[in-house]
Amino acid sequence: MKTPTLAFLRDNAPFLATGALLSFLSSFGQTFFISIFGGEIRAHFGLSNGDWGVIYMVGTGFSALAMVFAGGLADRFRVRVLGVAVVGLLGLACLAMAFNPWAAALPLVIFALRFTGQGMTSHVAVVAMVRWFVAARGRALAVATMGFMTAEALMPLTFVWLKQHIDWHLLWVGAALFCFLCLPILHRLLRLERTPQSSAESNATLGMNGRHWTRAEALRHPLFWSLTPALLFFPAFGTAFWFHQVHFAEIKGWDHLALVAVFPLGTLTFGLFTLVYGWAIDRFGAARLLPIYLLPLILAFSLHAFAPSLGWAAAGVILMGMAGGGQSTIPNAVWAEFYGTRHLGAIKSAVAAVMVLGSAIGPGLSGALIDAGIGYETQLYGFAASFAFAVLVMLLPLARARAALSVAA
Repeated sequence: MKTPTLAFLRDNAPFLATGALLSFLSSFGQTFFISIFGGEIRAHFGLSNGDWGVIYMVGTGFSALAMVFAGGLADRFRVRVLGVAVVGLLGLACLAMAFNPWAAALPLVIFALRFTGQGMTSHVAVVAMVRWFVAARGRALAVATMGFMTAEALMPLTFVWLKQHIDWHLLWVGAALFCFLCLPILHRLLRLERTPQSSAESNATLGMNGRHWTRAEALRHPLFWSLTPALLFFPAFGTAFWFHQVHFAEIKGWDHLALVAVFPLGTLTFGLFTLVYGWAIDRFGAARLLPIYLLPLILAFSLHAFAPSLGWAAAGVILMGMAGGGQSTIPNAVWAEFYGTRHLGAIKSAVAAVMVLGSAIGPGLSGALIDAGIGYETQLYGFAASFAFAVLVMLLPLARARAALSVAA
């Protein structure tokens, strides 16, 4: 006899598979993938850690700006159209990285990868899951995140090994071909897709005070800005850690491949806690869980700073995976809970812009500090302190917003 969860997976397989595939493909524009080639890119173009960090910051920063305007497209176009389009553009961006001969063009290439991959492909996956599912929203987000988790588990170790045998340019060509091969699969999965308008009407979720909030209204509400440090710091300092993984291994005296080999431990934890938080969202609501999921990061970055051996770093990576499971599900569900679903694409685009901006600031700031002589281990302690601040600053506005939800109910 099938359990409700198995029946849920069976009945919604095409939609869930779409979210998982889009999440997987977004990895080609994520820092954990791009940073694998950081050493080769710096050597090929003659860049320092600071130079590479600034280039990454500029390209990612402009992608954050573009997300503010492009993210609302998810409210207007079917995933069948928008998802296929952004994945096709992501494939072209991978080709641009493979064949780009100029250091001056690197910011544009990074912009293309970050905007189409980390930005729009992830955005379309999340908005689709949140809009298509209501009672099972947490589980749908968890299943979609499995695609990202699978990529994070397999790609670093696989591509670091492949670099020893295949020119790194050809690996980017392979990434592009994979994107192009997935286009007909996405189209096939979505052959029965509903329009955003019709699904929004049948699965409407009201926000605070029993209504749908526009993006302009959400941006004027204290809750949005109280959550901004959390939205900014997680991608900023998480990205900085993955981005400077080669430097981190060097200062610790570890082999890069040995460091990468512990990353799957974090990914396994990421997957486990994605499922745990997905279930918990459906059971308790995202608002109650919001202050909790960042706490492991305080300890994680402290452990990384102290780590005298890979075992300590592995513990830090596991704690990062715990927080990552919350990051992939809780904030995405929070916006629907507090602001409703009618304008979710536009609101989520502003959220995505903040997060992409954070991922732009982190590597550039950290690289500049490294070049200025401020040790990376010292920075890691600062990262830990920032998450304690992010938790504290959200508590009072969150309590007031939850009261508004209670009144609406």
